[in-house]
Amino acid sequence: MDYRSTVTDAIADLRSDGRGKILLAVAFGWFLSISVRMIYPTLLPHIRDSYGLTLTTAGFLLTVLWIAYAFGQLPGGILADWAGERILLIASSVLAAAMLALVVLANSGVVLFAATALFGAGTALYGVSRFTILDKIYPDQLGTATGATMAAGDVGNAVMPPLAGVLAVTVGWQYGFGFAVPLFAVAAVGLWWTLPSQPTASTPLREQFSLEDIAPTLSQPVVLRGTLLLVLWGVIIQAFMGFYPTYLIDERGFSAQTAAALFGFFFALGILLKPIAGRAYDSLGVRVPLLVVVSSAGLALLVLPFVGTLWAFVLVTVFASSLLGFETVVISDLTQRLPDGTQGTSLGALRTVYLAIGAASPVVFGAIADRGYFDEAFLGIGALAGVIFLVVFVSIEY
Repeated sequence: MDYRSTVTDAIADLRSDGRGKILLAVAFGWFLSISVRMIYPTLLPHIRDSYGLTLTTAGFLLTVLWIAYAFGQLPGGILADWAGERILLIASSVLAAAMLALVVLANSGVVLFAATALFGAGTALYGVSRFTILDKIYPDQLGTATGATMAAGDVGNAVMPPLAGVLAVTVGWQYGFGFAVPLFAVAAVGLWWTLPSQPTASTPLREQFSLEDIAPTLSQPVVLRGTLLLVLWGVIIQAFMGFYPTYLIDERGFSAQTAAALFGFFFALGILLKPIAGRAYDSLGVRVPLLVVVSSAGLALLVLPFVGTLWAFVLVTVFASSLLGFETVVISDLTQRLPDGTQGTSLGALRTVYLAIGAASPVVFGAIADRGYFDEAFLGIGALAGVIFLVVFVSIEY
């Protein structure tokens, strides 16, 4: 099979019927939504110095960010079903800009934590809607479209944290956040201009918040299994992303610039991996892509405490980056299994569960590291990757 021809055909399909500008707008919004959250781990050493935070407290700041993001998923999904994705995606970008400005202007630890929580909640509105609107626009290419959108997020993750790190060193960590505020405004305008208008559901909003209709869907074995896989993945990736730069600086003696560059490289690899994972899902199903992802990532996490040179960490980063393809496969599969009328609500409920549980891992990871067991913490999440491998190998047939 001609790989270049396959890629060209996939791009042509995504752009057909005028859908390319919609995909571009949604992807740019996700580029910002995820990459600015990834700025937090890069700036964490600077924030710790500025506010006198321990590793445990710093981990709690990350947990606050991701808990707020997690618990915003369900109301975001409900509102997407009721008001349509267009309003939610635009509102998310506007709220994120306002709350990020509050993070920049924070003058105390309390304000910093509160502003971080509000920023996480604002970006949460983007989480579900980007999946459900892609399912409407690309019903036969959801995996590929999702992979492309999530790859745009990794472009941001590769570029924005290192840029924020440079700004933090040269002019101050607040500028590492502040430069993104006007970009969110640009994203809001782009979404308003490209996304089609959608009617509000006839169901009263108070009835839309009833979860009785989605309970049978969420209790299906295949949905429960997918949620379990995402929970385990969330625990691993939140801990890794939250503390990889800090580990490289505090434990291995690398400079902040080198740590930020490796962190950016981790996400740069996702630019390739997520579209490949999405295409693999469309072609092969769930089992094979997930087995490849978790075996590669598990190996990287288990050897990470035992390597010492820069080039060895580059290689570990390459293998660990396979984690970035995991959600593309599982979430595409789950999205297509959810009924249209409650798709956003159901997906929001699922995302709340796995993101909330995963969000607890940074504070636990940080507490273990504070006690001198940084290496053992990485070995622990490596073992969790082995658990995922067993679940996939035993329970998934396709």
